Amino acid sequence: MRRLTVDPARRVAFDALRAVHADDAYANLVLAKLLTERHLSGRDAAFATELLAGTCRMQGTYDRILTAAAGRTLNTLQPAVVDVLRLGTHQLLALRVPTHAAVAATVDLAASAVGERVTGLTNAILRRVAARSFDDWVEELSTGLDPRAALALRTAHPDWVVAAYADLLPEEELETALAANNASPTTTLAVRPGLAEVAELVAAGADPTTYSPFAARWSGNPADLAAVREGRAGVQDEGSQLVTWGLTRAAAPDGWWLDLCAGPGGKSALLAGLAPERGGRLLAAELSVHRSLLVRAGLRGYARVARTTGWADPAVITADGTRPAWHPGAFSRVLADVPCSGLGALRRRPESRWRRQPEDVEAMHPLQRALLNTALDSAASGGVVAYVTCSPHRQETTDVVDPILAQRADVAVIDAAGLLPELGDAARGPYLQLWPHRHGTDAMFAAYLRKL
Repeated sequence: MRRLTVDPARRVAFDALRAVHADDAYANLVLAKLLTERHLSGRDAAFATELLAGTCRMQGTYDRILTAAAGRTLNTLQPAVVDVLRLGTHQLLALRVPTHAAVAATVDLAASAVGERVTGLTNAILRRVAARSFDDWVEELSTGLDPRAALALRTAHPDWVVAAYADLLPEEELETALAANNASPTTTLAVRPGLAEVAELVAAGADPTTYSPFAARWSGNPADLAAVREGRAGVQDEGSQLVTWGLTRAAAPDGWWLDLCAGPGGKSALLAGLAPERGGRLLAAELSVHRSLLVRAGLRGYARVARTTGWADPAVITADGTRPAWHPGAFSRVLADVPCSGLGALRRRPESRWRRQPEDVEAMHPLQRALLNTALDSAASGGVVAYVTCSPHRQETTDVVDPILAQRADVAVIDAAGLLPELGDAARGPYLQLWPHRHGTDAMFAAYLRKL
């Protein structure tokens, strides 16, 4: 019998991919768990990460290629075999793995994970995949497609996501914007104001970013930094920091601040550190008990300081934002970072573009409207509300804000460009729209509103 030599990095990527498809697991979370359990680090961890993330991102296009190479629909194959083939395809068409090594390693993975009976099939399909380059496959499969469908195939996005981006961006910018979703983002850290300075992270080897005064890029394991281990800094995309910072730069009365949908707590941590400088104190509200615990964990650095100095630490409650547990007009600043499709964070959630459907956007629209109305009702006269999504989709952004503005005479728009003048090319009317290909951040949207 042939002796199998299954590479541990490929096995981790396969097990994670199976969890994504069979159990609806989040790719980044299940991968981190498996890397720890199986003690993979360094180059092995980096290879497993790229193999999983790249395969998840390109899945739709790889499935079209595999269907053509197999000469059959993929639902006629075992799901585990399809995942093995997807991983092999990524090695053949996107990574610098020699063909013989990619095929042999993937066949061994198939034998180990599924059974010897599928090795011949796996070998045959992958050799057909390897007969063409990615560009050649795309050119062949694009025959007869309209330009927008060909773009979706070339950039590995569902048609409806391409349509949503095309609704907002100039045609000549569209492919660049979609391609940016396929680039692996660097890890960005955020210091907790009052607990750490960016200079400390830079001294440890991090690089400052372009826009946020709280951010630094880090290429290693964040847990290697003392500031992260001690809760004085955390991982947070620069776009999330910027939309939060914008809320704090508008004039508003002193008083309590509210983070209406606080989980997992990154924006709460930034607000908690900035509030005391402006005569405020933060209340973080989160519907999910599990996510409330994550918020508390993110604020642990402030809680530690409060125990030793008497400083007013932020408060965390588990509460439904659509059924407020507080009096109307109780807050000077309110952040409503509402649940959304996450179409602006496709770089960090590689599987989400294939998991989400247009119906998901439609289904969240009433909740987003309800949360924005709660946020406005919760703000004091003269107070400021930030409506934020990690999606640029029109239905989750302006189609939520504009109708509510038309219905309420007690709200005025604050020009976002005036709050964040450092950001060029980020205005979307009076609102803020960040893009990965323009700003190197997630595609965050923010509308800043004043309660009259």
